[in-house]
Amino acid sequence: MDRGMVGRANRGRLHVEVRHHGASAVLTPVGELDHHTAELLREPLEACVDEGYPRLVVDCTQLEFCDSTGLNVLLGARLKAEAEGGGVHLAGMRPVVARVFEITGAEAVFSVHESVQAALADSATE
Repeated sequence: MDRGMVGRANRGRLHVEVRHHGASAVLTPVGELDHHTAELLREPLEACVDEGYPRLVVDCTQLEFCDSTGLNVLLGARLKAEAEGGGVHLAGMRPVVARVFEITGAEAVFSVHESVQAALADSATE
């Protein structure tokens, strides 16, 4: 895996690391994804698609919290990625984050994986 850091954004409670793996962009949000921090994830998600990486893998293993604003950011990224022939794959969600997706039914519109490796393997078949 290419572990080179492509970008990083930080605003106190959330930072996002971006790296590329083949045709996929792997984004790792670390911290809390909410109304105050959502732009820190929205911007790199959109930039990855604009740069030709419509296969997005969001590594949720270090995401401690996600509210409806964060969910909407991911839904918007999904629409943009799918319009370009890709998709959004969520990997390694903690129970507190997974619960938001379960309650809203959003888990049905995302590809959810146990690990980043599984998400990358699945995104390669798109």
